[in-house]
Amino acid sequence: MKKEAIRNAKTFDELLDIKYGETGTSTRDEYEAKANYFVISEMLKEARKEAHITQEQLADKIGTKKSYISRLENGKADIQVSTLFKIFETGLGRKIRLTLL
Repeated sequence: MKKEAIRNAKTFDELLDIKYGETGTSTRDEYEAKANYFVISEMLKEARKEAHITQEQLADKIGTKKSYISRLENGKADIQVSTLFKIFETGLGRKIRLTLL
């Protein structure tokens, strides 16, 4: 039954509904949170590499430890919005804009 539903899905959202439940369910919310952490970690890693600096150099610029930058880049640590701004704006010289939906 699930395989048939997957074959008949027409959008990515329908696939997510089948696999993780509808938006607002605990399983879907957990998936969405993990997906967002992944996106942020990949953006951080890519921006750092484009700036041609190491994790240690970035950590020194913002006053933290290399291990924290590593955990962020691997999606293993939570990040506060203020730290996110500090990393991108102070550490990487990039502007950041958040959109709330």
